Amino acid sequence: MSDGLLLGLSGSLRTESVNRKLVREAARLYGPARFIEADLALPLYDGDVESAEGIPPAVQVLVDQIEAAEAIVISTPEYNKGPSGVLKNALDWVSRVKPVRWADKPVAVMSAAAGRAGGERAQLILRTFMVPFRARVMAGPEMHLANAANQFGEDGQLTSDQYLRTLQELMDGLKAEVAR
Repeated sequence: MSDGLLLGLSGSLRTESVNRKLVREAARLYGPARFIEADLALPLYDGDVESAEGIPPAVQVLVDQIEAAEAIVISTPEYNKGPSGVLKNALDWVSRVKPVRWADKPVAVMSAAAGRAGGERAQLILRTFMVPFRARVMAGPEMHLANAANQFGEDGQLTSDQYLRTLQELMDGLKAEVAR
């Protein structure tokens, strides 16, 4: 891929969260592409606000980024056995903008969490959240980064060959979906 746009969505707002690191590492392994990390610090979805004021400008920016991207990578933490509220809120807002901007868009989902399952439950639920958008969500390989706080070096790169291979395979598959 040359200079297509890869969009990264992290379900965590913390600047140095492991999910942000995982999205950035995915972008590095994806290869040459412009990369934008979306800002999901959006107002809470409220139908009354939408009726009175319309779509907030920050949500419209996200929608435009989704539309411009050749592919999207999403990483979610696991909070109480599910994806973060930040990510769900962003998806709820985006769903309010028609037409659906995700339709047929190649998307890779992944998760990073403290536990030994690496956010597997959150990722499974995130995959169901994506169904109404009709995106081309990659079936695998599934990237569940366990014990995530201890998986990155000081340079922000994954230190485990196993996780690097899995993420590289996922990014190679995402590039193949873009080319399809």
